[in-house]
Parts: sequence; C-alpha cells; structure tokens
Amino acid sequence: MTRLQANMVLLVTAVVWGTTFAVQQLAMEHIGPMVYTGARFLLGALMVLPFALVQGRRLKREADWRLAPADRFGLVVLGVCLFVGALLQQIGITYTTVSNAGFLTALYVPLTPLIALVFLRQVPHWVVWPAAAGCTLGAYILAGGDIMAIRTGDLWVIAGAFFWAIHVLLVGSLARRTGAPFVVACAQFFVCAALGLIWGAFSEPITFAALVVAAPYIAYGGVMSVGIGFTLQVVGQAHTPAPDAAIILSSETVFASLTGMIFLGERLGPLELVGCAMILAGVLMVELLPARLSSPRAGRASVGH
Repeated sequence: MTRLQANMVLLVTAVVWGTTFAVQQLAMEHIGPMVYTGARFLLGALMVLPFALVQGRRLKREADWRLAPADRFGLVVLGVCLFVGALLQQIGITYTTVSNAGFLTALYVPLTPLIALVFLRQVPHWVVWPAAAGCTLGAYILAGGDIMAIRTGDLWVIAGAFFWAIHVLLVGSLARRTGAPFVVACAQFFVCAALGLIWGAFSEPITFAALVVAAPYIAYGGVMSVGIGFTLQVVGQAHTPAPDAAIILSSETVFASLTGMIFLGERLGPLELVGCAMILAGVLMVELLPARLSSPRAGRASVGH
C-alpha cells in the first residue's frame, strides 16, 4: 500500500468516526458509558476476528510468524489506552455538545508529534507543525472559540485526548512490528471490550429493555466505528507516520459537527465553517506537500522524515 492510499484509508476512518459522535450521545440516554464502550468493542472484535485468524494462519504458514512477548504486552497496553480514551470521551459526550467533543478530541493532533519527539525521538516532517497548529485552531473555532465556556464534559474529553495520542503512536508501531494489522486490531478490541463489560457489570445498571433500545446505537458503534473505522486506522497507520495520521484523522471534527447539525439540530455559522476549512487545509498540507517537496524538482528544498 502506498502512502497516498494509506492516507485515503485514514480519511475514510475520519468520516466514520465523525458520524459516530452523535450516535454515542444518543446511546447515553439508555445505557452507561462503560457498558456501551464494552458492547460496541466486543461487536467490533467479533466482526474482525475471522480476518485476524486468516491473517495469522497465513503468516505462520509463509514465514513461521508468531507474536513476540513484547508484542503481546504491547497489544494489552494498546487495548488499555483504547479503553481509557474511548471511555473518557464517552463520559464527556454525556455532558457536552457533539461539536465540542469533536474539537477537544482533536487535541491529540498536536500531542502526537510532541510525544513522538520527546519520548521516541522521532522528528516529524516540518509540514506537520503548521498543519497541526492549523487543525487545532480550526477545531477551536469550530467549537465556538469560547475557552471560558468550558464544561465538565469538556474536561473528560480533554483527558481522553492524551490517551488517543498515545494510541495513535502505538497503533502505527505495532502494526509495522507485527506485520499483522487485523491481529492488532482484533486484540486491542477484545482487551477494550473485556475492561468495559467487566467494569460496567459492577458499576452500571443493565436491563434487557435498555439494551434492546440501545441496540441500534451499539450496532452502529460496533460495526462502523470499531469494526470498520478502527481497523482501517490500523491498516492505514502501517504505511504512514503517526503525526501525519493524527492530522488526517482530526478531520473527524468536521464530520462530527456536520452530523450534529443534521441529526441533533446543532448549527454551523460562518465562523464555524472557517474552522472546518482550516482543518481540511491542514489535512491537505500533510497529504500533498511532503511528496511534492521530496520530488526531484524540489532539489535541495526537499525534506524527508
């Protein structure tokens, strides 16, 4: 898969994730955040399991492939980060708007290259920095631009952004190390599902009637957001740098706001539309400039990773 194809896969992921914010908020009217998180990730894990089994068998047959102990531990850590990020976001959505949740989740965009630089000594392409700044500012404008109007739910989502940044870095690393993106996706889903369902069983009320009413939201979150969205993320990040991936994935903010406008009656004014344009501009910078600057015509001006 080429880098351009991988980035297109990540853009589709952003569309899927953006449409899920409204569904997550609607689900909270019927079941708790931990039960919803566990249920949708369990459904996603079961959806991806056949592909993971086929991929694992093929790799064993062709190259005597197996997961190293360090990779198994990494998959558990990946699942824990996924659970904490999803749970904090899910709690936050209960107490804030879909647009705000989308913006604050996008804070992982500047956090991802910073964490990669400080802890992993990975220096991103210079284009990443202005693109990350533009995406963050655009998401801020999209959310209304009033930092003093921060809500309790906003704080939960902000905390989750740290774990999303770590998750983005780990996903790319493990997908490349193992060479088995479906196995990585399935393993993290099962870890996340187990944590959510076990914790939810002891801390949240669960009734059959509530699960029936919430079933469409669980199905959408499990099939679209988890089974398709997170799996595409793993596949795409195996072929593109984590800071670039974070910026492309941040376009979910735009799709979250559009979904909130269509299904929840939230409105986008001229200023919010400017914010959308800034985010999309940041995505296009990461998508087009590195390859263009690295082309033979760029000569001495080319910059690599």
